[in-house]
Amino acid sequence: QVQFVESGGGSVQPGGSLRLSCAARGFAVLQYDIGWFRQAPGKEREGVSCISRSDGTAYYANSVKGRFTIGRDYAKNTMYLEMDSLKPEDTAVYYCARAPAPYSCSEHPFPRDFRSWGQGTPVTVSS
Repeated sequence: QVQFVESGGGSVQPGGSLRLSCAARGFAVLQYDIGWFRQAPGKEREGVSCISRSDGTAYYANSVKGRFTIGRDYAKNTMYLEMDSLKPEDTAVYYCARAPAPYSCSEHPFPRDFRSWGQGTPVTVSS
């Protein structure tokens, strides 16, 4: 199998925090640009954050800048997304995916350029 396995989602109150994990299966995370995406019911899947394999540059959607932090652990072959100051608008299913060449990270990653999607992990932010 070649995919991510996402975990760490759950329910949290506004202003709370969660740390999501994506364990890679069948490939090494150090070899790819990797992004976090999310999809809410009735909405298009959108890019949240992305990190470059070449220099570690991280990109964030305007809606999450200053609140989310992307990370990676090569030893564990796992990606992370630290989410702070969560808002109800952050409610969605969160996914990891990789960008095979010639695609790469940007502030506006397109889901169609990414591969190896997992099943996602749901995040619910409500009072």
